[in-house]
This record gives sequence, structure tokens and C-alpha cells, in this order.
Amino acid sequence: MSLVFHNPVLLKEVLEYAALEKAQYILDGTLGGGGHARAILSDFPSIKLIGFDHDKEALEVAQNNLENFKGRAILVQQNFGEAKNVLAELGISQVDTILLDLGISSHQIDTAPRGFSFDKESSLDMRMNQSQEVNATSLVNSASEKTLAMIFKNFGEEPRAKRIASYIIREREKQKILTTTQLKILVKKACMTDDIKPVVRIFQALRIVVNKELENLSLFLKDVISLLRIGGRFLCISYHSLEDRAVKTFMRDNARSCVCPPHYPVCVCNTKAALSIITRKPITPHEDEIKNNRRSRSAKLRVCERIA
Repeated sequence: MSLVFHNPVLLKEVLEYAALEKAQYILDGTLGGGGHARAILSDFPSIKLIGFDHDKEALEVAQNNLENFKGRAILVQQNFGEAKNVLAELGISQVDTILLDLGISSHQIDTAPRGFSFDKESSLDMRMNQSQEVNATSLVNSASEKTLAMIFKNFGEEPRAKRIASYIIREREKQKILTTTQLKILVKKACMTDDIKPVVRIFQALRIVVNKELENLSLFLKDVISLLRIGGRFLCISYHSLEDRAVKTFMRDNARSCVCPPHYPVCVCNTKAALSIITRKPITPHEDEIKNNRRSRSAKLRVCERIA
């Protein structure tokens, strides 16, 4: 029986752009409940998939949803930033396709005890990997005002970062901040507004830092080219500007055939482009998908192909 963990976003587009007809190995770096993986394994019976997720609950659901593909699906409880080392241990040097569906799953948002959602009263956790020590509670209650302001500004792009950080420091001296509701109320009071946008940005910032999301993405992007065979494709779905900017910059920089300063009259660097960008503009969900899955509305899919 299949369990719903997360509706695979832009599934039709992923299947269209992944160029899987002749693929042998696909690396799914953010397996979730296995929605994309199940569709790929169903449509392409010769493909073997290596799926990564550091959320134990996600892997348990994925294992159930992919039980009909035993022998073709290798599931690993590990962050995708460690993919290169894991593949080496498996004796796999390169794959035909790499897929990342970044962000958090609907299951993680809807499971109150995980602490990802401010709509549900729960402990302030936000860990994707429940075995790690640092969670949002420890961060909010121990980080300095300067550190909190930096987190809110850099990872939440919150314009009132200093004010919110200062307010949190003041309030936590009276009482520890332990729940999602406490933090939501504090952010609203600090901003003197009922607008939910600052709360969204603060929760996003804490989640990114707790799970080292941008660090792991940066680490993985360094390995993408070496992990892809010539002609292999890299597909990445992102949900906020920080992720999308990192992926866009990576693809653009590696698709350049010259890195000489602009004032040079001729090219002397002899640089060769490693990637060809397939999607000049990001692909976004159609209205029907957004209607059926509101959380897909901010998704952006970018695709590139290794050429050298």
C-alpha cells in the first residue's frame, strides 16, 4: 500500500526533462516519500535509483512506496551532500541523472511534533534528522543577538532582523522559548503587526540553519559535474530565492566558455563550458497543479546537461 508523504511537484516536467530513455543510474538526492522515484522506476524499467534522505520517517515511507522495485532502488539515510562518498562505496562513479527536490515535505509540515509549522502548537524542533543535537529551540535560546540577527537577515531575508533578534533576547530572559506558538507570537509582537510574512521568514531562516540546508547544497553542487556522465542531466526544484540563486549561479558559471575579464580583447583562459543550460528560465507549476497542491506554488525547476 502506498503512503502519502509528499505530492511530487512538477512530476510531468521532471519526467519530460530528465532524458531518461537511455539512463542506467539516477541519483535522487531528496527522496522524501519516493513520489518522483516511484514514477521514474515505473516508467523506465531499466533504471536503477540511489535515493538519499536524512529523515528516517521519509525513508520508511519511501521503502514502503518502492517495495515493488526491490533490487532497483537503493535507499540511503544520509544527506545528499555526502552523495559522492556513498556512491564511491557502492562502486558507482557517475550517474545519468541527478534530481534534487529541495525544501521540506508536506508530511514534515503537517506532523506537528516536528516543529516546522507555526500553524500547529508543538515543540520548536525543525530537525530533519532527529538524531542531530542542534534544533531550533537550542538555537533560539542560546545564540547571541548578533547571531540571531544575522540568521534572520541572511537566511530569511527579513528586513526587521535586528529588531526581532533584540526582542527575542529580551523575552527569553524572562521565559525560555520552547514552542512554535511562542515564537510566532514573539515575532508578531516584535514587528507590531498581524502580518504572517515575518513569521514565515523567521521560521524559514531557523529551519535552513538547523539543517544546514544551504551548506549541504553548496557542498553537493561542487560534486555535480564530476558525478554526471557526459550527456547526463541535473534537475533541481527549489522553493525560495536563496536556493534558486545558488543553483542558477552554479549552472550559469559552469556554462560559460570564457572567464577572462570583460576588457580583454581576446580570450586567453581556454576555459571550456562544462554544462549546457536546458531551461533558460525556471519552469514553474501550472495553475491546475497549484490548485491541487497549493504548496507547489513557489517551486522552480532548473535543468542543465553536462557537455564536457
